[in-house]
Amino acid sequence: MIEQDTVKLLRECDAGIRMGTESIDEVVDYVHAPQMRDLLNTSRYEHSQLGTEIQAQLDRFQDKGKSPNPVAQSMSWIKTNMRLVMDESDATIADLMTDGCNMGVKSLNRYLNQYEAADERSKDIAKRLINLEQQLTIDLRSYL
Repeated sequence: MIEQDTVKLLRECDAGIRMGTESIDEVVDYVHAPQMRDLLNTSRYEHSQLGTEIQAQLDRFQDKGKSPNPVAQSMSWIKTNMRLVMDESDATIADLMTDGCNMGVKSLNRYLNQYEAADERSKDIAKRLINLEQQLTIDLRSYL
């Protein structure tokens, strides 16, 4: 049970990281404030580093990870592009990113509870990802 929950938790973290980095990639070119662009690029780098760590853990279990849900990806892309067509402001981007981070934190906490038999290392990774998302939300508040 431990191994099964561990792999499932790592997969969800992997999907979350992929979704987060794709979201940053979608909006970063629209950002006007250099500090906000730096903030998003730093967050993307931190997500990427954690993603590398997750992939190393998944490799231990001969698992390839998990791509984000295609429906969720499509809905995110549509929402992002519709909002940016209407308003390309940094406030709009901060709002979109904050919504995404909040959804990620909610999902990751649900998965932590659902896969409670996962090993401590994987739980720690999930908690660090949650902290990354929460910190990005805090850092983006001044742009809302």
